[in-house]
Amino acid sequence: MPDRPGAGSSSRSAAAAARLLNLAPVADDLATRFAAAGHELALVGGSVRDGLLDRLGEDLDFTTDARPQQVLKLVKGWADAVWEVGIAFGTVGCQKDGYKLEITTYRSEAYDRTSRKPTVSYGETLADDLIRRDFTVNAMALRLPQREFVDLHGGLLDLAKRTLRTPATPQESFSDDPLRMLRAARFAAQLDFAVAPEVVAAMQEMADRLKIVSAERIRDELTKLLLAPNAHTGLGLLTETGLAEYVLPELPRLRLEVDEHHRHKDVYEHTLTVLDQAIALEEDGPDLVLRLAALMHDIGKPRTRRFEPGGGVSFHHHELVGAKMTKKRLRELKFSNDLVDDVARLVELHLRFHGYGDGEWTDSAVRRYVRDAGPLLTRLHKLTRSDCTTRNRRKAAALAATYDALEARIERLKEQEELDSIRPDLDGNQIMELLGVPPGPVVGRAYKFLLELRLDQGPLGHEAAVSALREWWTTQPEY
Repeated sequence: MPDRPGAGSSSRSAAAAARLLNLAPVADDLATRFAAAGHELALVGGSVRDGLLDRLGEDLDFTTDARPQQVLKLVKGWADAVWEVGIAFGTVGCQKDGYKLEITTYRSEAYDRTSRKPTVSYGETLADDLIRRDFTVNAMALRLPQREFVDLHGGLLDLAKRTLRTPATPQESFSDDPLRMLRAARFAAQLDFAVAPEVVAAMQEMADRLKIVSAERIRDELTKLLLAPNAHTGLGLLTETGLAEYVLPELPRLRLEVDEHHRHKDVYEHTLTVLDQAIALEEDGPDLVLRLAALMHDIGKPRTRRFEPGGGVSFHHHELVGAKMTKKRLRELKFSNDLVDDVARLVELHLRFHGYGDGEWTDSAVRRYVRDAGPLLTRLHKLTRSDCTTRNRRKAAALAATYDALEARIERLKEQEELDSIRPDLDGNQIMELLGVPPGPVVGRAYKFLLELRLDQGPLGHEAAVSALREWWTTQPEY
């Protein structure tokens, strides 16, 4: 039966099917091949949901009663490309006419209490498959080629209400795959959906089940959440349910107790505000490095908090402590080394601007700021601006104006010098030739001396650099 009793009328189903009629011809072509071979095929999951939201893209998900080897046989020779990366989990991928298709055998997944990998068992019917899906809005299907809309769990009504519920009980769903708890937060962030109270309660009750999920799967889900339009909402749900303790425990620990004198901000709320402001400054789509840096920039504060005489609160060197903590956490989540280094570097540098004061930095200090940021300078600009969350409009305007002045100074120096690639006036080969030395540590020391000179004084020119190097050489012990 297409509809669950009471979940919606047949006219509602017909209207939903009509909205999906503009599917790419590739779907009908594929379904015809499966039907001719005696197999069922249905568009399913996120593809149906997104089609009903008028946001269907070029990635299409299908489900079938055919086993993976049968699916391979049906698509080979028809598809432009075929891949078998997910075949162990019942999924065959292929590409056809610019569309990426994933075809998965009816299945169910379940964890046992000690396993980090799901055990796949194949189902026999579409109904078997849909009840094992994560949420009702992802448990709708369109049978092909007949285009029969199937909604056994009220997904269409939940889609209209923008609510996330589970087809089975939340406890059953999250026992099947604990990662679904993170997916709830991710969908809340991506789709701006509310999570049903019973689902939130199950997330709180079962949060510790995330311990059996691999770091790689958690990383991938967290990444999707962070890149979503409403990342703030998803992160709030992780914190509220206790899931953050198993994903980013540093985040809930930012909720420092506010003492009776209100001597410091709520660092947790400040962090989410910084994230929102960083997102608002993005220019070329979501930037994972910037968003992670915004999220992690103050995680060193709980470890460095000190109550000072007179009622003040300090967080000395929290940026350095935070950078080390950032590296540790992101490495545990199996992020790439380059991303880990970039995010940690931004966390380390995010306070540097506050030494600029009223613009009393020397040109040398500005050069070092640019040199230390390197290719992260544009992101550092955005992070630093986002870190201003004061409600005092006059103070906020003064900070913005000061940073405007710093950026203007950087641009002026760039016009005069090659700031983007600061290097000494002499290279290693010239140093060896002038000093008559072979490659070795002494060349590195000479190079470092010339680089510091370049940062302090700007471009020297060849002759002045040679003279400075020779003078420095007279002060060096024999190597």
